[in-house]
Amino acid sequence: MNPKRSKPSARKKKKRSSADSIRRADSTLSLNHILVPIDFSAYSKYALQYAIPLARKFQADLLLVYVVEPTVYPADFSIGQVGYPSVEEELRSKGAEELSKLIEEQIPSGVKARKIVRTGKPYLEILDAARTEQADMIVIATHGHSGFEHLLFGSTAEKVIKKAGCPVVVIPGRV
Repeated sequence: MNPKRSKPSARKKKKRSSADSIRRADSTLSLNHILVPIDFSAYSKYALQYAIPLARKFQADLLLVYVVEPTVYPADFSIGQVGYPSVEEELRSKGAEELSKLIEEQIPSGVKARKIVRTGKPYLEILDAARTEQADMIVIATHGHSGFEHLLFGSTAEKVIKKAGCPVVVIPGRV
């Protein structure tokens, strides 16, 4: 037997077995709930466009999460900070309305989608929603705070990636 001919066939077997293992992983991978944080920016809507085919392929539910950051304004030095619950409630209501509209216009029939509106720090609420809703994956856009705001607050996507209990698919901010 020619030794030169036996090596290429061994390589082909390795490639086939790698491809087979990828196919097996694909057939055993189960996604039931895909969480997509939405802030109604073009970037988050772009991330949603990546999540839709995943949901279709795995017959998973899409969980669209909108987070209202608490509105706190400094009043004066004697009483401290003052929150405006009516503003937050209006933002929650408008967010729920916009999520419904987004689901109606962007999610094709045959893909189940549900809206979730929360109030709090976005990354904490996204992580909590992923945990309580038993999300199998988070699909999030990278674009968010930039410049000085990024230095002060960091990126929501970065914090979600670091602390998530499930895989996170990060969609670069190209719109």
